[in-house]
Amino acid sequence: MNWSALPDERARIDREGACIADQRIALSNGEFAERVRSTAVQLSDLGVKPGSVVAVQLQNRVELIVALFAAWRVGAAATPVNPNLTDFETAHQLRDAGAAVLIGDDRPAPAFDGAYLDVAQLGVNVDADTGDDTYLPAPGDLALLIYTSGTTGSPKGVMLTHANLQVMCESVIEALEMTADDHCLLVLPLFHANAIVLSTLTPLLVGAHATIAVKFTIDTFFELVEKHRPTYFSAVPTIYAMLDALGKEVQPDTSSIRLAIGGAAPMPAELIERIETRYGFPLIEGYGLSEGTCASTINPLRGARKPGTVGIPLPGQLIEIVAPDGSLRPQGETGEVVISGPNVMAGYFGKPEETAKTLANRRLHTGDVGYLDEDGYLVLVDRIKDMIIRGGENLYPKEIETALYSHADVLEAAVIGQPDPIYGEVPVAYVALRPGSTLNTDDLFDVCRKSLSKFKLPVEIVTRENLPKNAVGKLDKPALRAQMRANGQAANS
Repeated sequence: MNWSALPDERARIDREGACIADQRIALSNGEFAERVRSTAVQLSDLGVKPGSVVAVQLQNRVELIVALFAAWRVGAAATPVNPNLTDFETAHQLRDAGAAVLIGDDRPAPAFDGAYLDVAQLGVNVDADTGDDTYLPAPGDLALLIYTSGTTGSPKGVMLTHANLQVMCESVIEALEMTADDHCLLVLPLFHANAIVLSTLTPLLVGAHATIAVKFTIDTFFELVEKHRPTYFSAVPTIYAMLDALGKEVQPDTSSIRLAIGGAAPMPAELIERIETRYGFPLIEGYGLSEGTCASTINPLRGARKPGTVGIPLPGQLIEIVAPDGSLRPQGETGEVVISGPNVMAGYFGKPEETAKTLANRRLHTGDVGYLDEDGYLVLVDRIKDMIIRGGENLYPKEIETALYSHADVLEAAVIGQPDPIYGEVPVAYVALRPGSTLNTDDLFDVCRKSLSKFKLPVEIVTRENLPKNAVGKLDKPALRAQMRANGQAANS
């Protein structure tokens, strides 16, 4: 199925069937197709053509999905823009992508060489009948430009093709046994690959439908579950920690949910167990990157699920562990995780040198350290760049974080390296505790001592009400490092 033709095909099969909804409107397949056609006409009138890029800077809403499909209908690629970016950051992405049009809300558009289309005017006063011609892109044509978070320099545009999206969705459909009877509740931000691919394109491709939440809030999540009766949702560990922290008096009806998906960062096995026991649905942990079109491994729906691992490769993908010289590591030995398969990105937009480095030997070098266990399940150890070298010893923050997470009162834990004049670098742990917890730092050190050697212990444990998150909801270690540097400079001034 070609993505540009999918709205019309869904309307042909079941015009009145549910397609896409948010907390304001619900569109049937026929209504969705009409809106896509109308918006495609507007984009064409603004000069968008095959090979153009359409930028979309909106909060989660139906119109964002309409805009993606309208861009594809005229042969353009789409680049979602985080609505929380500053004007400077927004302008960088628009210029870097060469956007021909920006679709936004009432926020003034930054200066760029393109047109502006307000979301309130999307599809308004347009004769959709003039948009009957649908451009059918080639599999290798650019579909999405997903910009990375930019924690190591300027954000980079990850080039995902129509074929990337197709094989990724088909792989998830097979692995999670998705059917037209499924219904996704989308709670993650739609400028990210996870929400677009797992929560939108996958259900639409299989004939299912999706309901979009503006954003995740702990106060309304289960209200949405009970109102819309979704069969699955995808979330990050921080969200599951918040669900876990709810008081015992919160007893929602989750009977419609057949599975939940966890990703973006490794989850403590103890958290997975508590969520499954309390809420009664399996929590399927997976792993992937935007550069791999979202997901590359997942704990199988059928068969052994191993909390503490991120599962086995999704259909059509190969996971290998390599040494610094590129040679393969044997089973059980750690090294860099590399991914091969038709889901791997075409490259970084306009950055051939960085593309060559990341896609060396035609494999996606993830920058993650891990190993494959005896059953082929991937165990993530840490990020290469997060490794702490303490007096010549390699320490992996994730191992310390896992030790902390073994206590049920630890909701969030992040370990970063602090410069040290003797050892070079030492670990410092930041911890957010469950509300009402009486744990103190001495207790937390005792928790660590149960499973960590003395040289792996953090030199300091700092408790906070909550830890910083990035735009996707992952714990933001770069922000913690920046705060640490600022505090150190203030102390020395």
